[in-house]
Amino acid sequence: MEKLIIHATFKQQYKMVYSNIKRKKYEEAKKRIKIGSIFVTRYERARIIGARALQVSLGAPILIPLKNVELDAISIAERELEEGILPLTIRRTLPSGEYQDVPLSWLILEK
Repeated sequence: MEKLIIHATFKQQYKMVYSNIKRKKYEEAKKRIKIGSIFVTRYERARIIGARALQVSLGAPILIPLKNVELDAISIAERELEEGILPLTIRRTLPSGEYQDVPLSWLILEK
């Protein structure tokens, strides 16, 4: 009986490794988060960007290096959120009054 040897291309190997890393990240988020989704909802995203843009417009320190073109507080807040450096916590509440405080670093930004 001959052994079947399969050679994966670099791109295929990268996809396999990336999917394993992504799967581990999802499983860890599921263990930590008891209330709601493991993803940031569009409503939470809008609230976070709006609150951070207000802080930046009122003179709060900017947590990322600025590019030449970025002068808009909303685009700065969006970049800070995408880079995952905002030290924020989201409180998710159930109708029964039970709640969980979820740090933004635990949540997954993309779907």
